Amino acid sequence: MLVRTDPFRELDRLTQHVLGTSARPAAMPMDAYRQGDSFYVHFDLPGVSAESIELTVEQNVLTVRAERKPEQPGGAEMLVAERPAGVFTRQVFLGDTLDADHISADYSSGVLTLTIPVHEQAKPRTIQITGHEDRKKVTAG
Repeated sequence: MLVRTDPFRELDRLTQHVLGTSARPAAMPMDAYRQGDSFYVHFDLPGVSAESIELTVEQNVLTVRAERKPEQPGGAEMLVAERPAGVFTRQVFLGDTLDADHISADYSSGVLTLTIPVHEQAKPRTIQITGHEDRKKVTAG
């Protein structure tokens, strides 16, 4: 099971309600789902080089860190700067049922995809039932 955490979520919601705007853009939006025995997490990271992405897991907390450098040619006068640049981080809490030691990552077309398998011990399994019938013959005397 994945648990999403954002300590500023409630503050953003309150600010958006009061001001009628979004307090800060979601710099690293994500989708997560389970299919079969794996969880898949997709992070949108357009304009980020694969070399600047760092993944760490510590005590069931997965941290994604990425840096997007500003693209401004030397001597150019910036007229509009809406694309966020800088270092972005996102944390996802991994449940005990997930195998954090076997996470795989793929980065293609600006999307980071993580595949997180479920621990073997946490997978549903069938338990075989055996029975022993009393096979003693009783003789009537």
